Amino acid sequence: MSARPLEASTLLLVGAGGAVGAVLRHAVDAVAPHTLLPWHTLGINVVGAFLLGVLPALAVVRRSHRAAAALGPGVLGGFTTVSAWAGQVRDLAAADHAGVAGLYLALTLGAGLAAAAIGQRLAHGAEPGEARR
Repeated sequence: MSARPLEASTLLLVGAGGAVGAVLRHAVDAVAPHTLLPWHTLGINVVGAFLLGVLPALAVVRRSHRAAAALGPGVLGGFTTVSAWAGQVRDLAAADHAGVAGLYLALTLGAGLAAAAIGQRLAHGAEPGEARR
């Protein structure tokens, strides 16, 4: 697959989408109760992974690389957060909560991968010729 040329208009759409996603993430973070395990960040990342799995099936995304850029790396890139997750894992471990840190690490990776796969599966259905169980 060849790379698309970098266009200023696409960069602006990604930036605007990223701003929307970041505001949504901040809103969730602001209203969510904070507990030892950061459920709000886990939820944000799992929902974002699911939506990224579904995204390619949307007609608007298939028709427009600009829409794909605005919604994928833009909105969902701004909404999800690996940096906050990594910092939270580090902080938990540093505060002698290594077990919670490990659980959070594993839950985020496992649930995120599963959510993306489920989203993709729901969006595309079974591939032709794939055995149904």
